[in-house]
Amino acid sequence: MMRGPDSNLSDTRIAVIGLGYVGLPLALEFGKCIETLGFDIDQARITELRSGFDHTLEAQREELESVPRLRFSADATALRRCNVFIVTVPTPIDGYRQPDLQPLQQASELVASSLKPGDLVIYESTVYPGTTEEVCVPILERGSGLRFNADFFCGYSPERVNPGDRQRRLPDIRKITSGSTPEIAEQVDRLYASIVTAGTWRAPSIRVAEAAKVVENIQRDVNIALMNELALIFDRLGIDTLDVLEAAGTKWNFLPFRPGLVGGHCIGVDPYYLLHKSESVGYHPDLIHTARAVNNRVATHIVGRVVALLRESGVSPENASVLVLGITFKENCPDLRNSRALDLVHELTDTGASVDVYDPWADPVRAEAEGVRLLPEFPAGAYDAVVLAVAHGEFRGFSMEDIRRLCKPDAVVYDVKSVWPRAAVSERL
Repeated sequence: MMRGPDSNLSDTRIAVIGLGYVGLPLALEFGKCIETLGFDIDQARITELRSGFDHTLEAQREELESVPRLRFSADATALRRCNVFIVTVPTPIDGYRQPDLQPLQQASELVASSLKPGDLVIYESTVYPGTTEEVCVPILERGSGLRFNADFFCGYSPERVNPGDRQRRLPDIRKITSGSTPEIAEQVDRLYASIVTAGTWRAPSIRVAEAAKVVENIQRDVNIALMNELALIFDRLGIDTLDVLEAAGTKWNFLPFRPGLVGGHCIGVDPYYLLHKSESVGYHPDLIHTARAVNNRVATHIVGRVVALLRESGVSPENASVLVLGITFKENCPDLRNSRALDLVHELTDTGASVDVYDPWADPVRAEAEGVRLLPEFPAGAYDAVVLAVAHGEFRGFSMEDIRRLCKPDAVVYDVKSVWPRAAVSERL
């Protein structure tokens, strides 16, 4: 049986395929010590990175210009020099909330065309257990003419990137690793240990590593769903949810989750991958499914409450001017993928209200592609309703005076994130 690349890393030549929120930080870290190719099929993305700019804001110009062993390319022939291929492409869901593996399959076909005896392919994209060996490996074998675990090998090391987090970067987050044979598992682990100072955790199999990733985000989804359901209950009881959670939080073992909009490309997507796999083997996961349903209806609940509060103040939604602050999927991050704040804007617009949106983090072109036109500068008008949807740093510290300057007398102020002064808001989730 052939071995994978040099276990001492001296002859290792890495290709990171997909330069988004996951791939770019990985390429930057490996490029500090190992010959690394950052590859993306989007030539505009390559041109952007070569110029020292990253629209995801995960890398600064000085980082992009100071990595000694990293180069960027959209030329597939450049992959032929590499012997370790790390796939970091998106794994979204389709319109029916089923796994969309097309980017992963296309990346596997691309790798197969450059695969050589002894090469190693590592996947980081979030998938359901079994995807690497059941979906990707057959593509690699078919496209290369090589045999799995005889001519080439595979590993899986799920991404744990936290977009917008400047404190916990890739080297600071412990990395799960795995390989298709015990020897390859050791090599994969050694490879990541060379850049992850927080250490690694070697899973006993690729399937275990795949499952661990989806479980990380499902756990958060379920816990947030519980908080959201409590918020829906307490709204009907006329009790402030945050007051309840702060009181309950005085017990040492109470978990500090908060209600909120749950979107993005992790918590809002990953559960559907395990739901799909579970149902394919005849088990319907009631709790996971219900958590998704609860979290998906939060935006509709918020819109309903804003409309009800407007009517209570004597303003019909058709005559209302509404300001929404923030549309990205999380604070201090420009990513709009699967943003529930976007859903909130669309649902508010559907009520007939005139809706303005301001977000200093979001890209105006990408927002317009999602059907939302951003205000070019901080709003100067007074609104019938103001909704804080995303707690960017620019909004989090607003004083009562800052909030009142945005409002007409008796305006509705809805604080989705519960970060504004209680006396300044009409309601919070």
